[in-house]
Amino acid sequence: MIFIFFIVPFFFTVAALPYIIKKLRLNGHVVRDMYKPDQPEIPTQGGIPILLISIFSLSILTLFYSKMVTPINYTIIVVVILFALFGLLDDLVNIGRPVKLVLLYYCSYPLIPFITTTAFFIPFLGHADLSIIYLQLIIPTYVPVVSNLVNMHSGFNGLAPGLSLIVLISLVIKTYIYGNISNALFIVCLTGALAGYFLFEKYPSKIFWGNIGALAIGAAIGAIIVSQGFIIGGFIMLIPHIVNFLQYVFWRVNKDKYPIAKFGKVREDGTLEVPNPLTLKWVLPYYFRMTEKTAVYAMFAVTGIFCLIGIFIPW
Repeated sequence: MIFIFFIVPFFFTVAALPYIIKKLRLNGHVVRDMYKPDQPEIPTQGGIPILLISIFSLSILTLFYSKMVTPINYTIIVVVILFALFGLLDDLVNIGRPVKLVLLYYCSYPLIPFITTTAFFIPFLGHADLSIIYLQLIIPTYVPVVSNLVNMHSGFNGLAPGLSLIVLISLVIKTYIYGNISNALFIVCLTGALAGYFLFEKYPSKIFWGNIGALAIGAAIGAIIVSQGFIIGGFIMLIPHIVNFLQYVFWRVNKDKYPIAKFGKVREDGTLEVPNPLTLKWVLPYYFRMTEKTAVYAMFAVTGIFCLIGIFIPW
């Protein structure tokens, strides 16, 4: 059953994206790929088909597995759509991270009635029950923070979708082992759609997912973590994203010493030239000559290690 919920949206996405890419280009929804010598224009807003196909797939499969799909799946859909709409707004007017964090706090509220426990295990300290603090602070904070972590750890072809795919697959496996997979069937559909989409954004990218994709998929990651109670395991899986954020904070604090730069450059030999090592994806290219593709796969390896740890830690 789990495989069906994964494979159906995967094939729908693979079949639909060539047409969608063509239509996005024709309608002018393109951005420049800054890490290519000629900076080609690449269609964007690929997060929209990921989300629509995953919802459509769940709808079709519910006809055959209606008793398996629990109500929380539909609540997660609502939360993910809210974050996606916010991503669209951010693409249009670029409202900034501080305002984004405040407003996204309330987009996670629909999850609260479906949280069945407020207790979790803290390593070396034991069990803790935070009660109302967990419901009113941790849940609505955890989801938007994860969403923004995903949005920030991006920039190379296929980097953010690939990292998110690794994390989502790990969380689905962890849910199957320790949690209730019926509460995560929409997440399984979303993971299948993202896997199909990744084939088109991996190097060299034919499409980018935009803020819609980053915020929506990030919200899905946060939603499955809090709904399954994987607060500690999810934190471990996201350690590379957290390190990337801390590097960004250090960069902003020391912006007089390290001027803000959004992109690096590409040398004549195809290797990356980055301004500093203050974002995780730039660390290796700053000290070693490497291509964009190599840097991306290095980030996949790092996240994969932490996800393996997070899967088998029963916290």
